[in-house]
Amino acid sequence: MAEGRVSRPNGQVEKNVRDARHRLWQPMPSFPDRDALNAWLERRCVELWEQVPHGTLPGSIADAWAAEKSSLMTLTPPFDGFVEHTKRVSPTCLIHLDRNRYSVPASFANRPVSVRVYPDRIVVAAEGQVVCEHPRVIERSHHLPGRTVYDWRHYLAVIQRKPGALRNGAPFADLPEAFRRLQGHLLKRQGGDREMVEILALVLQHDEEAVLCAVELALEAALPTKTHILNLLHRLVDAKAPAAAIDAPNALSLRQEPQANVERYDALRTAAARQEADHAA
Repeated sequence: MAEGRVSRPNGQVEKNVRDARHRLWQPMPSFPDRDALNAWLERRCVELWEQVPHGTLPGSIADAWAAEKSSLMTLTPPFDGFVEHTKRVSPTCLIHLDRNRYSVPASFANRPVSVRVYPDRIVVAAEGQVVCEHPRVIERSHHLPGRTVYDWRHYLAVIQRKPGALRNGAPFADLPEAFRRLQGHLLKRQGGDREMVEILALVLQHDEEAVLCAVELALEAALPTKTHILNLLHRLVDAKAPAAAIDAPNALSLRQEPQANVERYDALRTAAARQEADHAA
């Protein structure tokens, strides 16, 4: 919106059109990222709608919008806008895009995949299904080397065949803290590589948060072993909420509630002992 005067063809209605940027960006705020900027900009625009008079209709722009909103058509699903590329996954389970590399599940190594590029993320699809998703890395400098974005879950099939790759493998440098602490304990003993791989592979069958919780509990108990972690995991997964109280019909209600009285049990034992003694005599 440039500042100036606008007139309709009949020349009867004129109004000033001003650029709203001076209202938004003075003083210039600072934001940690683009999402925070967009959220602030949306809130600021809504605030300005309430302050700026409509000009033709009575009230502000916000008032005109509130009156018009009920007459608008329902929006259709948003358009899924992306740029699609066909890429071939490398033997190291990576695809290249804009000087950066992104990991793909090992089962798709050396196979073609479809890469859907969005402004903030990339989505990898194959065989009609979404395979994985990564936040998109946008580097403006052409002098710095590209980045490699790993997802350690994509390489679980690899380390199941080669457990030794877990020690120095780049995809496993960013494991969650609980897994890293567990790895520090297991790799100190013989067979720890295989045991650690089997624990990591649990995320393929169970919720990752549940596996992490079981690992943290095992570390707190100073029992960082696969057997103990499996035991804790099954307790977490199989735990069920207590059943709700059942309203029994009046015909089934107890006339005399049972009492937690152990002395009655002792009295029964004493009476039984006396009967056995009399019988023996």
